[in-house]
Amino acid sequence: MITRKDKPLTPNVDAIERLADEIFRADPKPLIVIHGGGSYGHPIAKKYRISEGFKEETQLFGLSETHQAMISLNSLLTKTFLEHGIPAFSISPSSFIITRKGRIQRLNLKVLRLALTFGMVPILYGDAVLDDELGFTILSGDQIAVALAVKLKAERIIMGVDVDGLYDSDPKISPSAHLIPELSLREYANVISQVGESISPDVTGGMLGKILELRAAVENGIEALIVNALKPDNIYRALKGEEVVGTKIRT
Repeated sequence: MITRKDKPLTPNVDAIERLADEIFRADPKPLIVIHGGGSYGHPIAKKYRISEGFKEETQLFGLSETHQAMISLNSLLTKTFLEHGIPAFSISPSSFIITRKGRIQRLNLKVLRLALTFGMVPILYGDAVLDDELGFTILSGDQIAVALAVKLKAERIIMGVDVDGLYDSDPKISPSAHLIPELSLREYANVISQVGESISPDVTGGMLGKILELRAAVENGIEALIVNALKPDNIYRALKGEEVVGTKIRT
């Protein structure tokens, strides 16, 4: 969404500029922004099999390359947000999160809480992180978003994707795909069996990964909404609490 997934290390500058403008106009407080890797992190992480953990020394270079690629994308977002009047503050997830077998095990929220207290807008991202058992792995922005939402008792999570929400099949390849406007916890099992993984090189699960992660947030009373962030003003309306096409996930 914020990158051209078919072109390695290529940002979608127009989308980033527009999203910064929508967030500025909506002016939600407090706010944490978390973005994925797109054509920056995913291809490199897949090439070096970073999500599988430490197997050989050549992966160490891939680990660093993946992390540096994400820093580069994050810097571009932070710079754009600042230019649009948003007090953005970049925070690297690998600096305060440690996983175990790919799941968040420890996280120190002191810096994040302090930044929010001052009115900053932390900008985080899916990252290559150190892992107690695997050595290192890939931590998705989706898992980070849900963990932080639960820990910080957030009101809601808004996930911006490149389709109108959750469908019963992949809308990019199936003309008969139908949007699921609402999803309850009791409907999860049936829907999950219908949702295919992303066809792009996403090492963190695509849409399937998003709805699996979001379940924990909804179970904790946090409202979840999946919307098409490529459509102008969708994120603005979602942040303002206005009606917008998408998928609401509820208890």
